[in-house]
Amino acid sequence: MRLKPGCFLQFLYLDKIHCLLSVRNARALAEYFQLLDVHKKNTLNDLQLYHFLRYVTDLTKKQIMLVFDLLDWNATGEIGFDEFYMLVCILMSHENHLEKQFIYQHSGPVFELLDMDGGHTVGPREFQATRFLFNIKKQELEKIFKDFDVSGDEQLNYKEFKMFTIFCIDRQQKKEKEKKKRLNEEIPESSGADLTKISMHQLHL
Repeated sequence: MRLKPGCFLQFLYLDKIHCLLSVRNARALAEYFQLLDVHKKNTLNDLQLYHFLRYVTDLTKKQIMLVFDLLDWNATGEIGFDEFYMLVCILMSHENHLEKQFIYQHSGPVFELLDMDGGHTVGPREFQATRFLFNIKKQELEKIFKDFDVSGDEQLNYKEFKMFTIFCIDRQQKKEKEKKKRLNEEIPESSGADLTKISMHQLHL
């Protein structure tokens, strides 16, 4: 799932820690939502959301319809700005490679979103259908249920899901530390001294 180049969302800033928009950006998004709401009902129906997502992403029709059903949890046939805001934050976290950070920071809403049948658990089928939202690979999916399904019922309750989010963020932080360490090792320590010598030599000339 990717945002299309030049679309409005690419000009918004997503906080890398909390995975939320700034107040200014949230206001801009609210105005954008009002432009999409051609019926002036403070809601978007499935057709409006479909055209919006086709314009800004590369999602398929099937994926877009699934997203709408997930957001329309009370089956009214419409979604409000709160659901639209959450969707945009998910899209932007995906674009900025912050999917796991988003899941960790918003584990409650994400769990409710993935709980498609309202059974207060998330099963393999639900995870499989929605994994494109958070860039979860098939191999990862199998490992999630192997490692975090403590009850052994092939369903993740919220506590088990929360454990998964903590593991994700820990692993992400370790990767970032290793990346920084590699970058520091690649920078030669003598480069600063050599530049000083060159500068002093040039001064004498």
